Amino acid sequence: MKRLLAAFSLWFVCTAVFAQTRGLPDFTELAEKQGPAVVNISTTQTVRGQAQMMPFPLDENDPAFEFFKRFIPRHPGGAIPRDFENKSLGSGFIISGDGYIMTNAHVVDGADEVTVRLTDKREFKAKIIGADKRTDVALIKIEASALPTVKLGEPAQLKVGEWVVAIGSPFGFDNSVTAGIVSAKGRSLPQENYVPFIQTDVAINPGNSGGPLFNMRGEVVGINSQIYSRSGGYMGVSFAIPIDVAMDIQSQLRASGKVSRGRLGVVIQEVSKELADSLGLARPIGAVVNSVEKGGPAEKAGIEAGDVILKFDGKTINTSADLPRMVGATRPGARSVVQVWRRGATRDISVTVGEMADERQAAAKPLRGAKPPEQAANRLGLVVSELTADQKRELKMNSGLLIEDVKGVGARSDLRAGDVIVALISKGATTEIKTVDQFNKLLAQFDKGSNVTLLVRRGEMQTFITIKGLNGGN
Repeated sequence: MKRLLAAFSLWFVCTAVFAQTRGLPDFTELAEKQGPAVVNISTTQTVRGQAQMMPFPLDENDPAFEFFKRFIPRHPGGAIPRDFENKSLGSGFIISGDGYIMTNAHVVDGADEVTVRLTDKREFKAKIIGADKRTDVALIKIEASALPTVKLGEPAQLKVGEWVVAIGSPFGFDNSVTAGIVSAKGRSLPQENYVPFIQTDVAINPGNSGGPLFNMRGEVVGINSQIYSRSGGYMGVSFAIPIDVAMDIQSQLRASGKVSRGRLGVVIQEVSKELADSLGLARPIGAVVNSVEKGGPAEKAGIEAGDVILKFDGKTINTSADLPRMVGATRPGARSVVQVWRRGATRDISVTVGEMADERQAAAKPLRGAKPPEQAANRLGLVVSELTADQKRELKMNSGLLIEDVKGVGARSDLRAGDVIVALISKGATTEIKTVDQFNKLLAQFDKGSNVTLLVRRGEMQTFITIKGLNGGN
């Protein structure tokens, strides 16, 4: 027993010495100095709806009458008002002593009233200066002076594995401090094309949204925005908006209340290994152009569907997610140089960047055709037919093949009935598809097991789809 106690004492001393020599992080000074600049944000939104009748009449002889009489107030006509207040909590941080505060757009979205509470318990009604949903950044203002402010850091200097600290109001618990490390940088999230997120393992929960992410020098490097969760609670993966991105947004919001972004007018997708092989690229890189908006900046400059954008203003496009960020950060009207890969060679194209309009969604109606009876599938497992005159007019296309059915190897791809095959891509060359006979002759030139890449029209969009492992024959 004595030996065990002696061993335990030795382990404890060694651990303490190791901790001192290794310099494990101490967050006390950071929390003490930066905490006062972090605020709690509460919002109230009145959800208005029409009064509705009770689903059944209240009969005074009914045994349930007394219950409804006590707990459900009655109104003229027996209607129950449906208006109610929706309250939510979030966090924010003060960037200027005269009351400008940054938070997430989703924290203040739709709010009728925004209240800011400081660490000294003072409360202020805030005005929303502007909010940008695409980056989830909002700027609000309170009427105050000589407020404590945060220091801003450089996200580009962050290193993966570096300690970071979040301060916010999870579940309404003001000025809660959590810590972790930078797990990754430049993360792309679905439907989030304009933010290279900082991924961390800092514990973030509802109420932390809009709060600051600090480095160990006490500088804000990000705004805590999202978590990855299957349960709704923290699961070890959280994402922050880099502060340099956020500050560019807030400066535009402060100046005009809105954000202007550049646009090219192209639809793009990621370059897979199979697609890179089909296009003659040495490795998967860049963003392949699926379609070009008619009359848009890209079309005017000469960018074509099938081009792979490799660089924008000299900056390499490693993944397709890089391009929207770079173009979006470019001021409308600016002249930029786009390097593309086309038919086995690179070329530089000068383009005047346009301005992005408000997001609009167009519902594409599916194209229907008359399926030929008992028609055999081709080597790709596709039953196809040439477009009728009416279909060409509807799609504003001169040629193409309508996919009537998908079988065999094609069924393992993303192809579906109603798609229109526009072109076939092989060894960097793009061949427009006009007839069924031409298409089958092109397929006959591929060896068994080859990959075939098609340019496909779906609704109003175009996309490249690769079918892996071609069949031996018809």
